[in-house]
Amino acid sequence: MEISNLKILLVDDEPDILEIVGYNLKNEGYQVFTASNGIEAVEAAIKYKPHLIILDIMMPEMDGIEACEKIRATKSLENVLITFFTARGEDYSQVAGFNVGADDYITKPIKPKVLVSKVKALLRRVKENTTTETSDKVDVGGIIIDREEYVIIKEGVKLSLPRKEFELFSLLASKPGKVFKRDDILDKVWGNEVVVGGRTIDVHIRKLREKIGDNNFKTVKGVGYKFVINED
Repeated sequence: MEISNLKILLVDDEPDILEIVGYNLKNEGYQVFTASNGIEAVEAAIKYKPHLIILDIMMPEMDGIEACEKIRATKSLENVLITFFTARGEDYSQVAGFNVGADDYITKPIKPKVLVSKVKALLRRVKENTTTETSDKVDVGGIIIDREEYVIIKEGVKLSLPRKEFELFSLLASKPGKVFKRDDILDKVWGNEVVVGGRTIDVHIRKLREKIGDNNFKTVKGVGYKFVINED
């Protein structure tokens, strides 16, 4: 997909951020739309259907966490990439962000060139997905991975997962029993150019255990995780 066809929704209550960051992204060739609070963000996301949303957390009317929840609950937007962009760098706010379906977390302040490189790394996956055949359905131990609809089906029940949870599950399930090291998981699911918090994988594994089954995921202490079939 050409850069000029990629759409970014930038959400922040600071006009200077919208102007400076928006300018740098437009200068790269992206289509950029803006919103100044969570309510506007949800409305703009539904209207423009962006490929990436850069979302501040602390905003009036509706904060970024609630906006992210509403966006993820919208069927047509469940696979959009969302990265929080905020000055709050505490672990609890990062965990809250990942719990509602965020793909990444960028902390202010950040140099425009560095931000642009992160955006490119995130959107590279959109380009890859448009050129890779994803219509196959794969059955792994009775769990069907439908890459076309971005859902999994277990015992006849269709589960829609946020993008990162789906990609993490697909990676682990691609080789049942294989232990995937944490660094490999970060590289393959988040990309080696994207900086995420150290607890990112743990949060996503916990969500997968809640949705798919605790016994399907095993922790190898100090190494990483593996997906197992019919293991009690």
